[in-house]
Amino acid sequence: DYGGDSSRVQHQLKNVQQISGTVGAFAAILADGSVVTWGDPDYGGDSSRVQHQLKNVQQISGTYGAFAAILADGTVVTWGDPRCGGDSSRVRDQLRNVQQISGTGSAFAAILA
Repeated sequence: DYGGDSSRVQHQLKNVQQISGTVGAFAAILADGSVVTWGDPDYGGDSSRVQHQLKNVQQISGTYGAFAAILADGTVVTWGDPRCGGDSSRVRDQLRNVQQISGTGSAFAAILA
């Protein structure tokens, strides 16, 4: 499954504000700031590990196999393949006041305020 079948989450996809993709998954921001993901778990399709953090999401960006979400407080949550940017724990302290984030094949770049 490369994200083409959203039937498992179709009932949750209401009031979608933004959608972003990786090579095998999608992530959608809903109007209430929550996030719905679907597709291959190896490419970010399973956000359950960080779902409790995905509140008040403002923007999502994807790489080949991971997603990064900017929260309203300017912090960033990442998930998916660690080799593609899915583990930002080493730079978490630097990811404050993030204004924008963009992804390439295997990395993210962030603009700070």
